Amino acid sequence: MSSHPQTPVLVCSDAFRVFLQRHCPVVAEPFSPTPWCWGGRLQTLVRVLIKSSPQVDYRNELIRTADGGQISLDWVDNGDSAAYPECYSRPTVLILPGLTGNSRQTYVLHAVSQATRRGYRCVVFNNRGFGGEELLTPVTFCAADTSDLERVVLHVRELFPQAPLLGTGVSLGGMLLLNYLARKGSEAGLVAGLTMSVSWDTLESCASLEQPINRLIFNRHLTCHSLRHRKMLETVVDVDHVLKARTIREFDERYTSVMFGYKSCLDYYQEASPNYKLPRTTVPILCLNAADDPFSPKHALPVALAKRLPNVALLVTSHGGHIGYLEGLYPRGEGYMDRLFGQFIQAAFDHPGDLKGACSIKEEILD
Repeated sequence: MSSHPQTPVLVCSDAFRVFLQRHCPVVAEPFSPTPWCWGGRLQTLVRVLIKSSPQVDYRNELIRTADGGQISLDWVDNGDSAAYPECYSRPTVLILPGLTGNSRQTYVLHAVSQATRRGYRCVVFNNRGFGGEELLTPVTFCAADTSDLERVVLHVRELFPQAPLLGTGVSLGGMLLLNYLARKGSEAGLVAGLTMSVSWDTLESCASLEQPINRLIFNRHLTCHSLRHRKMLETVVDVDHVLKARTIREFDERYTSVMFGYKSCLDYYQEASPNYKLPRTTVPILCLNAADDPFSPKHALPVALAKRLPNVALLVTSHGGHIGYLEGLYPRGEGYMDRLFGQFIQAAFDHPGDLKGACSIKEEILD
């Protein structure tokens, strides 16, 4: 292995490649990880500790769901936007954080900073129970259940029907976005999608996380995420049994599968994995993954599908870990992932016709 700069591998159709190289040049930039922090596990862990938190002031909105629950949305309206002074037509970026994440994660704050400086509006979709709101029903979230995301997209589209809407998801948020795009097809209501550090095959991700060193570092952290809504949740799950989980697989067996009515976590993993659903998507999607991501093993990346689907581009860096992509000697500020996000959303909003043309769907792919 080497920490020398390496150009990412871009797997996509020729037309999508031309569009990205012209309007999103970072895809062809060599990525040089921080010299003292180039391994995937280290990048993953250090990012949490070292990354800066840009100042962002949110406007919170709570919306109700059909099952009596509520979703917390954090908006940055960007009313002072010089590029898009008219509120009704200002492009909007919908951001989906990862597992246990919310609008205060450093990667979300950096994404918001990238979007607002370009004049766009942002809205962060906080997973149920993680946006500071009360849990009104004993339901949280999982990567396979797109109902809350469908509610949010519909809400945003109703508020701003003339504003183009782009979705970006990180880790589990990216899985949720991809599953939504596959479920809705041409009715998704988004001009494009962007995912970062997605786990493409959930079973393979669990196997990777259960390797001795990964298990020691990551699993306990993942399975001990907030259960502050214990009183509500214990009406459907054995909370004490859940808290004794030592791996993410045990957590999903005892918690996620029970909550969402799956027979086992294997059934849930099959439904949650977005890899085999890609052919059902129609909007342009750019997917960033690192080959050394401990959450998403390299052999599970959907390379063959990306080669034949005109609307999907898979960008794979040699290093970067899981939501890491740290570069420079002291990598607190803007990083590779942040630049990619900024360039791609601007390309999608500035050149929608070119993007749609480059990613046009041939009927035979949708058989």
